[in-house]
Amino acid sequence: MAASRVLDCLESRKNPAGGACGLLGLVLTFAGAAGPYWPVVVAGLYGAGALIAPPERPAPPGFPGPSEQLETIRADFTALGTCLGDVDLPPGAAARLAELTGLLGALLEPGWVAEALARDPEGVHTVSRAVRQDVPEVVDAFVRTRWWTRLTPGADPPERHLEHQLGLLREEAGRPASALRDTERRRQESHTRYPEDRGT
Repeated sequence: MAASRVLDCLESRKNPAGGACGLLGLVLTFAGAAGPYWPVVVAGLYGAGALIAPPERPAPPGFPGPSEQLETIRADFTALGTCLGDVDLPPGAAARLAELTGLLGALLEPGWVAEALARDPEGVHTVSRAVRQDVPEVVDAFVRTRWWTRLTPGADPPERHLEHQLGLLREEAGRPASALRDTERRRQESHTRYPEDRGT
């Protein structure tokens, strides 16, 4: 523990500043200005240099980058798929859910699409929220409501709400996909304009 503190001190900014001032004290000693108190002068100048040195700047926290975020979202999406596989959904809701998870899976699939998505923080947030919050919550709410509906026949069918919710989530998840598609379309159009402009 003490050795670690000594190493930290030696590697800090204060040590070079103190060393430079201590060296100045040695120069004064050899010049005869320090007299018999030269050890005190050298130590004092070293301490003064260490005190006036700028403080150590703490390292910034290591937040995950966009690619690392997608890796964790991808793992959560796989876990979500396993969980959803155990839920018995009516055909209409199952089709809507398959459409939504198919889109999310395509956006998260490793490759150029995921790389493009990683450059869009809002798109990453939308996909992350869908995987980690929205889809699990609407499916869980359906399962719970369906159980109560069995006890009270004639109530509003929860399947209708689930299908509507999944449709809204599909529409929301489609926005990042549309933005990526528009970006690539503009990129393609620029490749067309560039040779056209050269020819004029």
